[in-house]
Amino acid sequence: MSLKSKINTDFLPKHVAIIMDGNGRWAKKRGLTRVFGHKKGVNAVRETVEAATELGIQALTLYTFSTENWKRPKVEVDILMGILVSSLKKELKLFQENNVKLQTIGNIEKLPQKAKKELKEVIEKTKNNNKLILTLALNYGSREEIVNAVKNISKKIVNNELKIEEIDENIINSHLYTFTLPVVDFLIRTSGEKRISNFLLWQIAYAELHFTDILWPDFKKENFYEAILNYQSRERRFGKTSEQIENSNK
Repeated sequence: MSLKSKINTDFLPKHVAIIMDGNGRWAKKRGLTRVFGHKKGVNAVRETVEAATELGIQALTLYTFSTENWKRPKVEVDILMGILVSSLKKELKLFQENNVKLQTIGNIEKLPQKAKKELKEVIEKTKNNNKLILTLALNYGSREEIVNAVKNISKKIVNNELKIEEIDENIINSHLYTFTLPVVDFLIRTSGEKRISNFLLWQIAYAELHFTDILWPDFKKENFYEAILNYQSRERRFGKTSEQIENSNK
């Protein structure tokens, strides 16, 4: 029996977020430069998008380029941006065939002009697709996102558009980049690292976390299915006891 056939499609996470880690180490293990790892990682993105679409997951968010990644050598950053542009051109057909809607979170205005142009074109061409929302976190940092939300809420208070007493979780959610997306149910990180790295800090408050030693370029559909099965084996309590969960399901 295949892993996919074991998955209960009535108990899927609505929103899966992935920290795609390990491209550099994958390349180093093979005596290659880091760029080869980044290029190989594109295949893992394709496999993951296809797997998520086949299962019927609503939203998939990929940590593609963080605000901290600008600290890398300029040559590597330039190559990463080039891979982004070429991948978007190449994967448009995949998005259309699988009814995938592309969008981004983060400050994309800081990206090179060519990358912004290609992003906007693919976003426009896929805007009416409705099977999977694929979100690329580009020039994204969660702390920066939260600071921006606080600033925008503060402006509304100063302009008498909002009262302090009205601020609650819903108000904060509505000022985050992800306000149109379902709550993140499941976070996957590859490469064996066990940290969040400034990714969706508010949004993963009750997400299940899955860490795998697999380096991102080696991440296949079967690995995604395995992760989903791991998610389905867990009891999601949201602060309640197991007994309360059992009673509510009767």
